Amino acid sequence: MTTTLAIANQKGGVAKTTSVASIGAALVELGHSVLLVDLDPQACLTFSLGIDPEDLEVSVHHVLTKGLDPSEVILETEDGVDLMPATIELARAEADLLTRTGREHVIKSAIEALAEDDVDYDWVLLDCPPSLGVLTVAALTAADGVLIPLQCETLSHRGVGQLLDTVHDVRRFTNRKLEVWGVLPTLYDGRTNHARTVLETISDTYDLEVIEPPIPKTIKFAEAPAAGRSILATSRSSKGAQAYREVAANLVKRSARPKAGKAAKA
Repeated sequence: MTTTLAIANQKGGVAKTTSVASIGAALVELGHSVLLVDLDPQACLTFSLGIDPEDLEVSVHHVLTKGLDPSEVILETEDGVDLMPATIELARAEADLLTRTGREHVIKSAIEALAEDDVDYDWVLLDCPPSLGVLTVAALTAADGVLIPLQCETLSHRGVGQLLDTVHDVRRFTNRKLEVWGVLPTLYDGRTNHARTVLETISDTYDLEVIEPPIPKTIKFAEAPAAGRSILATSRSSKGAQAYREVAANLVKRSARPKAGKAAKA
């Protein structure tokens, strides 16, 4: 069974894309097959995995708006993850999809099309754009769970309530099985009282599980995209790489839990 996880936060600069690339690479290290889907028109995930978006003739945009078979777009990367890349063309997708019937289901349909082509993955990680528009709603509609990267600063908390409202709406209308897996604390500087206080209050503030360990703030993360690899390749023994390995292992355990609906019936 494929586990589809949306990584979402409409606030930028919270290490969302870094988390997608690093968790994906860590899952591969654990022996899982992984597909990453870049849903951000800025194509930061695509670039950070060593692929120049300007060199691409087809991308996830063609899958979502032109009906191209997703298997024709997927690329292999040096980190061992497969990637459905993005280009700036994806910026038009919101407008293209806005008047389309069933627009919320375009990503789910693409994942199902892969299964029909016998292209199976253990994990599909969806790198959502920093907004609550059509693409994010479509990602949440396709997902089993949503993970919220959250910078350990007070201002980063603003807007999480809006995301949770969107999750609630998606549950009501397009994906009743969607679960919030929790918050992933990022850019954590344990030397400051402020960061420690924010980390301690996250769980109480949102009544959400905190996925551990917190991801430390380090320059190693900034160096990795320049090499076109994740931190697990560029700085294997760093604290940041090890933290993502532990997060990935905890997500695997989380995926094995009974679904909320099934648990209630049992």
